Amino acid sequence: MPRLRLLGPGLAAAAALAISACEDTPNPTSPDAGVPSATRSSQGADLPSAAEFDRQVPGFGGFFLSRDGTPTVYLTRGAGRAPAERVLSGYLAAKGISTAAVHVAEARYGWKQLERWQASASSEALAVPGAVFVDNDETTNRVLVGVESLGATGRVRAATARLGIPDDAVIVQQVSPIHQVATLQNVVDRPVRAGVQINFPGFLCSVGFNATSGTQKSFITASHCTTTQGGVESTPYWQPLQSTAPTQIATEVADPKYVRRGAGCPNGRRCRYSDASRAAYINGANQALGKIASTSGANNGSLTITGSFTITSDDCSTRGGCLAVGTIVNKVGRTTGWTAGAITNTCVNTGVSGSNIVQLCQTFVSAGVGGGDSGSDVFQGTGSGVKLAGILWGGSSDGRQFVFSPFGNVVSELGTLVTH
Repeated sequence: MPRLRLLGPGLAAAAALAISACEDTPNPTSPDAGVPSATRSSQGADLPSAAEFDRQVPGFGGFFLSRDGTPTVYLTRGAGRAPAERVLSGYLAAKGISTAAVHVAEARYGWKQLERWQASASSEALAVPGAVFVDNDETTNRVLVGVESLGATGRVRAATARLGIPDDAVIVQQVSPIHQVATLQNVVDRPVRAGVQINFPGFLCSVGFNATSGTQKSFITASHCTTTQGGVESTPYWQPLQSTAPTQIATEVADPKYVRRGAGCPNGRRCRYSDASRAAYINGANQALGKIASTSGANNGSLTITGSFTITSDDCSTRGGCLAVGTIVNKVGRTTGWTAGAITNTCVNTGVSGSNIVQLCQTFVSAGVGGGDSGSDVFQGTGSGVKLAGILWGGSSDGRQFVFSPFGNVVSELGTLVTH
């Protein structure tokens, strides 16, 4: 979604949302507490990456959590379930779920084949006016292409047919465009926690998470929450507003440039794997490492800070992350506060409405978002410790779905970060 533009001292305009990071709210239930727990194995508690699944599970076609929390794996006809249970054993044991609870659905296509079709379709389909994203969709075992209007459907199907992708392997679906979303709005927060408002020249965004890079105490926010998206221009930051607290708190120090013609980047577009930048605190004491501001509850509209979440772990450093479709995640941002919902798509190549930018391998979440939420932290869990999942940068125009760059994508471009 867009950052918020300042209209005057202390005034902010409501920014238009589009498909770049924010919105949607389904609430899958947790798995049945009566399911017997599995014995913990040597497999780790994190969800294995799709590449790891594909290496170890013959016939693998995708994995997700259904709306009722059932772990579901696609396997091609004739493939046995035992390898899938083995790969999932540690992940499921950590959740108290038996491998016997795994549901196997018949896959028409293998994961590697769908991955190749997603890559080729990204180049052609995203060049069609009105195309929004291209996803290797775990829940359907198909390549899913989102379009703004049904008028683009025929052109997208013609493009995928030219590439030799079977018509049955492609789903074209009408979706809202993705916009960048640039109070938790009024508090002077010292030390500065994730989720609170920041002000840079002319605009408002949110602190994503605090992080130390080497010895430099910093915070991470969205790349489009800088003077120029991609590239370092030493953007200054104030919190919450320059007019309220006129002492500058931080300066932009890391923001990789967007590149053309890189691996997976469609012709005529500029691409990166994360919409993320790093700003170094001028006074290191202003950094509240590992702390995220919390409100009274998820999805209730409150912007009043009532406490803090504490980050105790990070998602894996694999590009695309290690959180399954169906996992419930949260975000705290200056505009819509604390919202929570289910991951609906992972590793989606996402066009940013009104620009020539494509964000590669992003995650979609069905939860609320609004202009100014750009840069917000995304995390899993709400108990004594939460797992950092990434940085929110956009969302749908109806404010019901947000998009974030997974933590693994962020560190692949900004380098090693200590977050807690």
